[in-house]
Amino acid sequence: MSAAPLASVLFVCVHNAGRSQMAAGFLGHLAGDRIEVRSAGSLPADRVNPAAVEAMKEVGVDIADQQPKVLTVEAVQASDYVITMGCGDACPVFPGKKYLDWALEDPAGKGVDSVRPIRDEIRKRIEALVAEIDAQRGE
Repeated sequence: MSAAPLASVLFVCVHNAGRSQMAAGFLGHLAGDRIEVRSAGSLPADRVNPAAVEAMKEVGVDIADQQPKVLTVEAVQASDYVITMGCGDACPVFPGKKYLDWALEDPAGKGVDSVRPIRDEIRKRIEALVAEIDAQRGE
């Protein structure tokens, strides 16, 4: 029997096609089922950015089967951490949630060579987030 997740994290960007999808992919990859992962966008795109999919595949994380999702109040309410990706989204604010804004370059319209540095910065931030959650939850 697996234990309940230590925390729930929601990643938000406008299109839920690049940054938030890469962040969710890394968190799921690095934390497994210890942390519940969600991602959403205020204006979701039709598909995940192909350059983001390719950049993530290069580091062994497959996000090709993901679909952009619309941001809902319920997703925010169900999350312990709400991380916006530098896009100025207006997220509903609820007491008891930890809100972070990660100012990251938007990979929209960029090739994989330009997406790699964004991917690498997201990975660093995810590793720090996992360490923070583990420390707070006594892991």
